[in-house]
Amino acid sequence: MGKLFSKILIANRGEIACRVIRTAKRLGIKTVAVYSDADADALHVREADEAVRIGPPPSAQSYLSIEAIVAACKQTGAEAVHPGYGFLSERAPFCEALKRAGIVFIGPEPHAIQAMGDKIESKKLAQAAGVSTVPGHLEAIPSADEAIRIAKKVGFPVMIKASAGGGGKGMRIARTDAEVREGFQSATNEAKSSFGDDRVFIERYIEEPRHIEIQVIGDAHGNVVYLGERECSVQRRHQKVLEEAPSPFLDAKTRKAMGEQAVALAKAVKYRSAGTVEFIVDKDRNFYFLEMNTRLQVEHPVTELVTGLDLVELMVRVAAGEKLPFAQKDVKLEGWAMEARLYAEDPRRGFLPAIGRLTRYRPPQGEGVRVDTGVYEGAEISMHYDPMIAKLVTTGATREEAIDRALAALDRYEIEGVGHNLDFLAALLALPRFREGRLTTNLIAEEYPKGFKGAPATDADQHLLAALAAAFQRRLAERDAMIDGQLPGRRLTVATDWVARLAIEGDDPIDFPVTVQPAEHGYDVVVAGHVVALRGDFAPGTLLFDGTANGEACAARIHRHGIAWRIARDGRVAEAQVVLPEAARYLALMPKKAAPDLSRFLLSPMPGLLVSVAVKPGQEVKAGETLAVVEAMKMENVLKAPQDGKVAVVHANAGDSLAVDQKILEFA
Repeated sequence: MGKLFSKILIANRGEIACRVIRTAKRLGIKTVAVYSDADADALHVREADEAVRIGPPPSAQSYLSIEAIVAACKQTGAEAVHPGYGFLSERAPFCEALKRAGIVFIGPEPHAIQAMGDKIESKKLAQAAGVSTVPGHLEAIPSADEAIRIAKKVGFPVMIKASAGGGGKGMRIARTDAEVREGFQSATNEAKSSFGDDRVFIERYIEEPRHIEIQVIGDAHGNVVYLGERECSVQRRHQKVLEEAPSPFLDAKTRKAMGEQAVALAKAVKYRSAGTVEFIVDKDRNFYFLEMNTRLQVEHPVTELVTGLDLVELMVRVAAGEKLPFAQKDVKLEGWAMEARLYAEDPRRGFLPAIGRLTRYRPPQGEGVRVDTGVYEGAEISMHYDPMIAKLVTTGATREEAIDRALAALDRYEIEGVGHNLDFLAALLALPRFREGRLTTNLIAEEYPKGFKGAPATDADQHLLAALAAAFQRRLAERDAMIDGQLPGRRLTVATDWVARLAIEGDDPIDFPVTVQPAEHGYDVVVAGHVVALRGDFAPGTLLFDGTANGEACAARIHRHGIAWRIARDGRVAEAQVVLPEAARYLALMPKKAAPDLSRFLLSPMPGLLVSVAVKPGQEVKAGETLAVVEAMKMENVLKAPQDGKVAVVHANAGDSLAVDQKILEFA
């Protein structure tokens, strides 16, 4: 073992900065965090030994500022820099600037980043190294007209991709000439704003595809090994949602072939450090090279948990000049690992980003549960950066056990203050298709063609939700009666028979007569003739029920919402009013308030920047025509006309910062 660094700087933020700090501390290495004004109170700043301000909130003036980060290294005496993922992690000029300053980059050499970071050049290198590649046009495309001509030649459907892209940005699928034209423009714009490089290319889009990637690690002595694969097929807008290791689809022969091709490519560019070679795999296990990510991946924990290796530690040791401490024959995969990406977003509104302060944040704990996070209770999710809250990673001896632990952990995750995708992740994990391993990158689009509206509820689900609400209502009534019973002339009385008026995911409510009887450590609730024995903590103010239902482990997020209870469990959200039978009769007679008619307005679906407005007052528009473009979290969102109409008023201008539901246009 060589001498490791005494101090490293992490040129990143959020959960990945905290993740690197954790390993550095274990290795006895001091850490330096960098932060923008928006991150002055961030968790990574609190956890590092030192912290340096590097600029205002916009990434271009802070986390993407090479000069500011090199200056921070010099100021603190950091000997090396770990870039995390995103930001400057795959920028060769950053590596070169560090090298000139005598600072070690904990990652590959600049030539490897340059070769693999350009998707066009990387495919040419892959072909030369004998790696299978997708048919396509591997040159930058100058115009939309040329893109249409090339798409016809390659054959529809096609994928338009940013040459310098990553993270799902600058990518569009097109099946027609019109979609190529629009996709070319959007991909070019996104590529320019995200990467400062607007070059795009086109390749064939593989139908029924799986996205499977190989983790590689190489040292400066010519050794490169692969550490198995990760299945990353469950994606939305080309961004991964669930990842796992190993893949439920690969056999040993295909795994070996993919691993050996990944190693061949890494050796072709003299690769040093951790990297990932991404493949697209068809239904017959034919695989094609997509790209190589010359950095640590978001989903690296699943590889760590099935190999027993710490990839950050290996990156640090390799950067310090050490040889890999193992060979290919020593790599063994044991058990299964599942990762779910927890985002601040609203799945029920088209996954629009959410911002705000985390008024409550309590990650789950337990056997086989790992949470990589960059936030804390009271922290703020801002509009300036990626809306990831955390990564929930679970392990098990089998895939089924890893999934079950993930589902249980999601139900025990407490988050208040911002919208989140906990319910969506739980619904995905519970899908029969997912549990069977029948995955493609189209899974989310196919399972939720009209958007996510919560997981379906069986009769048993309804009974459990009604029982939970009734038990908590009974506990609340007991507390009130206890207080009231202390007054002179009063005595403690609590009703036993109630009606639980249950509405799941906003559907029409269903009335369930319920009887609640106290039992040791809980309540026995009879719902529609079915007994639900609940045992656990029912203290008022508790936002999490973590106990048992009829002897089986049961968790649910539950809190008071007006006069109702809001309950979230197993991918669905319900509201239940628990009232006395007479009150239920009156409730049934109450008129339902009609929702306001907002069809005359184009509202901003998210907080963000209004990039452009494509129409003027008095202009006639057709259904599907682009009206405006809003950018949030570095992603462009094209807003289109829902129907034919005429623009009456334009309420906002390009360059305006918009709040969610702010008026952009008004129709006549």
